[in-house]
Amino acid sequence: MTTELPLSGIRVLDLTRLLPGPVATMHLADMGAEVIKIEDPGPGDYARVMGPVRNQVSQFFVAVNRGKRMMRLDLKDAAHREQLLAMVETADVLVESFRPGVMDKLGLGWHTLRQRNPRLVMCAISGYGQHGPFAQLAGHDINYIGYAGMLDQNAGADGVPALPNLQVGDLLGGAQSALQGILAALVAVKMGGAGRFVDVSMTAAVMAHNIMPLVAVNNGAPAIPGRDLLTGGVPCYNVYRTADGRYMAVGALELKFWQACCDVLQRPDLKPRHWQLGQQIGGADAVALKTELEALFATRTLAQWTEAFASADCCVSPVLRTEEALRHPLFRDIVSRRPHDTEGESWSVAQPVRFAP
Repeated sequence: MTTELPLSGIRVLDLTRLLPGPVATMHLADMGAEVIKIEDPGPGDYARVMGPVRNQVSQFFVAVNRGKRMMRLDLKDAAHREQLLAMVETADVLVESFRPGVMDKLGLGWHTLRQRNPRLVMCAISGYGQHGPFAQLAGHDINYIGYAGMLDQNAGADGVPALPNLQVGDLLGGAQSALQGILAALVAVKMGGAGRFVDVSMTAAVMAHNIMPLVAVNNGAPAIPGRDLLTGGVPCYNVYRTADGRYMAVGALELKFWQACCDVLQRPDLKPRHWQLGQQIGGADAVALKTELEALFATRTLAQWTEAFASADCCVSPVLRTEEALRHPLFRDIVSRRPHDTEGESWSVAQPVRFAP
């Protein structure tokens, strides 16, 4: 029996570019919505040519725009604007990611769109929100996570911020927050309410999720980069280099997992040196124990440690490379290879949320 996806019948107009908006609308498409991606008649979405281009489009563009219908409109042209306004009348959602005020200048602002469709949900994704002193400033993921205090905490023992290759500002702050707002507004409309304008500030969304550093500040001891509970301050929650230059992720945060980990390591003497038993986070004993574990993990390869921990339920796992993760049985249900062009196939990762009747 085929189960109809929950957003079947929902029509979305996607005016976004690059990463945050396209990922948000892609997930709406994954959940059954009809998504019409509207680009200008020229180069279109900048993502089309970011990175190597194969078959006239980059893998970046392919990765974040599956399941959409493509359309070209020049929104500076009166006839094309009217065509978009006509589409708005039958749409449920419109998503844009221009700087604040651009849609108004085009004659396509919220007040205009809701007159054409009072039940429309319009979502605007921007770096710093529609109002305030930073509203008109340009920015990218690195700027958003920098302002929100997240980048400062994403550091090693030397305190130097490391750039994550998971774009927290774009994907958590932008895509996921937009999804949250859009779906909430759609529920309100379906319950008989009016349409809504959803204002997503990527920087504010990252700030709202910067939980552990906030906890540290409220406890009167601001987190030291690379030395907090979840950033390297305790040996039981850390990464360790193996004999072949790979890494194991030790997440034995709870005492029971740490004790099981020590059994696999054949070091029961280490069991009392857990942070829950009085060890100071980031303290001298934590540093000394981390040094001991570094020497211990360096005695075997990644494969050997993976095998040793395979039957132990203690939150210790290998740090996989992306190409290894794509082939791992854990992701069998969401990873596939699809034809892309004459040069070969492309990996595709499907919507991870499953719906059952």
